[in-house]
Amino acid sequence: MLLLALASLLAGFVDSIVGGGGLILLPAMFAIFPNAQPASLFGLNKSASVWGTSIAAIQYSRRVTLNWHALLPAALTGLVGSFVGAWAVTLLSADFLRKLLPAVLVAVLVYTLMKKELGRQHAPRLAPAAERLAACTLGAVIGFYDGFFGPGTGSFFVFLFVRWLGYDFLHASASAKILNTGTNLAALLLFSLKGHVWWHYALVLAIANVAGSLVGTRLALRHGAGFVRGIFLVVVSALILKTSYDAFLR
Repeated sequence: MLLLALASLLAGFVDSIVGGGGLILLPAMFAIFPNAQPASLFGLNKSASVWGTSIAAIQYSRRVTLNWHALLPAALTGLVGSFVGAWAVTLLSADFLRKLLPAVLVAVLVYTLMKKELGRQHAPRLAPAAERLAACTLGAVIGFYDGFFGPGTGSFFVFLFVRWLGYDFLHASASAKILNTGTNLAALLLFSLKGHVWWHYALVLAIANVAGSLVGTRLALRHGAGFVRGIFLVVVSALILKTSYDAFLR
């Protein structure tokens, strides 16, 4: 329990800044429970991360001006998309995504490194109606991906808010937390209905995840977009290594 709580705390910290907490908590769970059903560990992960993500969303909303007219409907489409993705994965194989994902992440990393000023200034480029449509599209598409496969969901949200909508990394991270809360809720509900959540562990992991989330959110708010951009690059690099190993070496 202590090891799980520490992993959940660190996952909440990373997740609150730029996403990617599953890189920390899920491997810890698989190491501690090697014979458990993967679905049970995924459900336990969601039972912790949904709280850290939602608390981070609340903390960001108090300090960062967010476009709720775009984000609330986008969170709803993310919830629906995640449900549909989780249903689709029961019918289709995700193996093609497993091999494609490292290449996509490399492209995201290279693009971000080449565009030195990307995400440093907050300059939304779309009209209100267009921004709402774009955010809802992101919610539906990335939400579907989260339910169907999942790794890097938070980082994809952040990158696309920066690249497509013109947000800086801080506003993008804050906005991503709103949408990610919706996708996590959908996944948690699905896992709960199928009996794949170990509730006797969930409370401790949720408390630890929230504690890490509070620390990470404060650091992001204090240090701004440049700090979030740096963490984004580190997390995407780690995702490339992890997903490449899973796709081609395991």
